[in-house]
Amino acid sequence: MKIVFIFLITILFLSCKINEKKVPTAQFVVNKSMEASGGYLHKKNKTSFIFRDKKYVSKPQKKGFELSRSYKQDSLYIEDVKYGKGVKRFVDGTFVKLHDTLSVAYANSINSVHYFSKLPFGLNDAAVHKTMLGKVTIEGREYYKIQVTFSEKDGGDDFEDVYIYWINTETYLPDFLAYSFAVNGGGSRFRVAFNERYINGIRFVDYKNYKPKNTEYPVQDLDLLYTKKELELLSTIELKKITVTPDSYN
Repeated sequence: MKIVFIFLITILFLSCKINEKKVPTAQFVVNKSMEASGGYLHKKNKTSFIFRDKKYVSKPQKKGFELSRSYKQDSLYIEDVKYGKGVKRFVDGTFVKLHDTLSVAYANSINSVHYFSKLPFGLNDAAVHKTMLGKVTIEGREYYKIQVTFSEKDGGDDFEDVYIYWINTETYLPDFLAYSFAVNGGGSRFRVAFNERYINGIRFVDYKNYKPKNTEYPVQDLDLLYTKKELELLSTIELKKITVTPDSYN
């Protein structure tokens, strides 16, 4: 009986050790991150902010969001509203047709700014594919490392881009992200979140935006370069005058 008891205790101990090392799925971590950041509240609220002297507005619609930006240029008031793959431009309230290439470029720019402002919201879109890469330690804190790729269908013009998110294992918040891109000769970026604040339940952050000094490293390894201080600071991305107000399409 004593031998059986010891055997059972050993099995229980090993089972606990295995569970301690078990890493959750990428889907589980992203769901927890959405909850922790208030991401789902984007579906019920209109958000706006100022980024580099332009006002960006996101309004929930029955399917997706109406995304726009507006600004003054000389004495003119310009508003670009994302519409499909392009934008509708209004100058002092009058519709102005843009060349298709320019319209698509503006739409991509608007979409990109709104995408980063809402993270991790958007990581459960149908075109998103998530892969758990395991756990790593950055600056003494433990993170789940998740890779995100996109389907060509509904994945946008930049569907070949690859994103990596480092989500804190305790808070489930994404403190770091990196991405690779193919446009303008290609490259990669690593962003460090700072100035975290919650406005009406939704988390917003600013970013320090870095690029690798050695471009041979894949985007998956940029956290290693960050810890070795081998990244170059390019810019600081700040959202100002953020507002969150209830605004449902219902």
